[in-house]
Amino acid sequence: RERDQALVRFRQLSCRVLVATDVAARGLDIDKLPAVVNYELPRSADVYVHRIGRTGRAGEPGLALSLLTDRERYRLDLIGEYLQRELDFEAIEQLAGGDRGLPPPAFVTLEVAGGRKDKIRPGDILGALTGEAGIAAGKVGKIEVMDRATFVAIATDTVDLALGRLLNGRIKGRKFKVRKL
Repeated sequence: RERDQALVRFRQLSCRVLVATDVAARGLDIDKLPAVVNYELPRSADVYVHRIGRTGRAGEPGLALSLLTDRERYRLDLIGEYLQRELDFEAIEQLAGGDRGLPPPAFVTLEVAGGRKDKIRPGDILGALTGEAGIAAGKVGKIEVMDRATFVAIATDTVDLALGRLLNGRIKGRKFKVRKL
């Protein structure tokens, strides 16, 4: 359940970076993943190909970066042989940007304790937020309806209003529990 919630937050842009082990990354299917960063090169070229294959899918652009030391350079060469191409290598002394960090996410994900089995549809959630609460549709991001839960991305500056509306209002004539992820 935690894995699924983390993936929902990442897809809805309420989490900007997803860190995963090879085991946790198995079966991930995220559209338009802009980049994969390998903090540590895998020992197997197969695992490397599987790992970087998460970016640049279906004709979309993608970037795979690998951080390694001079002692690990031989692994990069082995992967290049496996792929039958030379991989670009660039030595850096320090990463640009220093200690700036990432900007905060533009969205926060809310979980509504009702889903497909409760006959909830994305339009029901959107209507509840844009109707009585008066939230602009542009402040509502991706809505994902699962069997027993619905996840909705809300612009950070509007999340408290949306949470209050969903907690105190009704969706399809019923009250549902709602929480921030």
